[in-house]
Amino acid sequence: MISSFNTTDSYVKDNPSPQENAASGKRKDAPWLQRYGEAAAALASGILIAAAWSIEQFSHPWAVALYLLAFVVGGYVKTKEGLQTLFQERDLDVNLLMVFAAIGAASIGYWTEGAVLIFIFSLSGALESYTMARSHRDIAALMDLKPETAVLYRDGEETTVAIEQLEVGDIVLVKPGERIPADGTVTEGASAVNQASITGESIPVDKSSGDEVFAGTLNGPGALFVQVSQTSESTLFAKIIRLVQEAQSEMPASQRFIERFERIYARSIVLVTLLLILVPPFLLQWSWNDTFYKAMVFLVVASPCALVASIMPAMLSAISNGARKGLLFKGGAHLEHLAQTKVIAFDKTGTLTSGRPQVTDLIACQGYGEKEMLRLAASIESLSEHPLAKAIVQTAKERGIETDRPTELTSLTGWGVQAELHGEVWKIGKPTLMEESMMTQDIKTAVHRLEEQGKTVVLMANTRGIAGVIALQDSIRPQAKAAIAELRKKGIKVAMLTGDQQRTARAIADEAGIDLVYAELLPEDKVNRVKELKQTYGNVAMVGDGVNDAPALATATVGIAMGAAGSDAALETADLVLMNDDIEKIAAAITLGQRTRRIVKQNIVFAISVIALLICANFLEGLALPLGVVGHEGSTILVILNGLRLLR
Repeated sequence: MISSFNTTDSYVKDNPSPQENAASGKRKDAPWLQRYGEAAAALASGILIAAAWSIEQFSHPWAVALYLLAFVVGGYVKTKEGLQTLFQERDLDVNLLMVFAAIGAASIGYWTEGAVLIFIFSLSGALESYTMARSHRDIAALMDLKPETAVLYRDGEETTVAIEQLEVGDIVLVKPGERIPADGTVTEGASAVNQASITGESIPVDKSSGDEVFAGTLNGPGALFVQVSQTSESTLFAKIIRLVQEAQSEMPASQRFIERFERIYARSIVLVTLLLILVPPFLLQWSWNDTFYKAMVFLVVASPCALVASIMPAMLSAISNGARKGLLFKGGAHLEHLAQTKVIAFDKTGTLTSGRPQVTDLIACQGYGEKEMLRLAASIESLSEHPLAKAIVQTAKERGIETDRPTELTSLTGWGVQAELHGEVWKIGKPTLMEESMMTQDIKTAVHRLEEQGKTVVLMANTRGIAGVIALQDSIRPQAKAAIAELRKKGIKVAMLTGDQQRTARAIADEAGIDLVYAELLPEDKVNRVKELKQTYGNVAMVGDGVNDAPALATATVGIAMGAAGSDAALETADLVLMNDDIEKIAAAITLGQRTRRIVKQNIVFAISVIALLICANFLEGLALPLGVVGHEGSTILVILNGLRLLR
């Protein structure tokens, strides 16, 4: 039972990815033997043992023949795994130890005990395979949701094509009850879309023209025309699958420690077993039969099957649980770290706030009218991807203002942009970007007044000075207050890291209930603040959505990205992804991590206690081999089942 957990390589080999499972043995169309062979072999072994035991009094040779057949049928899989580990990896695992113990018992006439050991060992192995399949079931089901074809709508004609053939800009028709084949924007039609496969929420979301939809989600009663925005390998659905596959192959630190310990422990068990066979007959005058029997019992009960199985089934169950709820962990290690988090640091724009700021005030200078000032600002910002830039451009569009394209646009990361428009050099950005000589008293007063109202202020300037003041305001996410209150209730400190002005940041922080506020930060400043928080408090989680948050996400103990609104850089860097951008689920993720940590501790303590108890019973009272087998294998099954509780 230990071989599935010996190394990352052997784990991946013995437990294929969801994609492989979905394509092979885990599907209903897989060969019967592939799906149920291990369980059938264990059951057949048990039947053969029962038959051998029933005829043993009448025909001992036939009983031995049936016991041998039970050995072969029940022990084939584990013997094969043990020999592969021995010859390919030059290592010793519990599978081979169990087989040696069974053969040893039979060699001194304990055929029934040896066969029962093989039976229970093979049965527990079958149960382990079942529990591992349970932990993968949600992800395998997710793979089945992946659309294979799409209805391409071009020049009034409908053509069914493979989703791999879709290109950005194509229009696809999604009929009622069909799965949406690609990420995109609705151009025509209205419907309710079930997005449970993406967000974990089963309540359908109304979609109409202009709304974003995701591949793998289920269309409701209306037909939708969708303009493709991502190729098949770049969809949010594809990212989910990749993230979960990464999570299943990544091993937590506790598991790596257990595996290093197990290699040393297994060799020690073999050495002690040999000493128990050779020493007592000479020093204690035990008979060879009694000595060998006790050595075989020791070999069985001291094997660390339950100890090694204490961690990975629990971790995979927790990861599967989180995936159902829109929490994608990239590995069990991040569950461990999140359970010990002391501080959660939030980015502001797009994380605590909706990320869709609105222009609220326009103050024109240098004789420009408000409309002309907005036209210039929107023209300069038209090539920028910053949320504030998009808000300015959108406001111009809503007012019917046509914009021009600037030349030589330069992004001043964390500050603003600089560009040339109609032969004139312009800057748009934070007040601190501007030269002090440009900041007249009237401008300073206007900036101060607007920031006191919790608004973000952007100044635009040319070589002659400040040409306009633009104020924008972003609304706080509806769930932000509740999410932060829940974190504080857990005793976790909450901080906000933002590039925004101090007054604006303070206003948002006060509304959300945040005490620690760090404003006017560049990306490298955010990294430094995260390092300071780690030194002061310990484990720090960072929540962000933008490219500029990626360095801080990587620096934090646990990086948390917004799945729907997050940039590719943030998603790739983060350790946990919130698929529906619901920051309220951060508290649930921490609770899941703490619960996982608690169950793993329970399993480890229980496994060690059972091993110690059985070893003591063997030497102090004399333990029958069948009881040792039941105690050892029973404890392994119990820790796996205890880990399965995390699926709920």
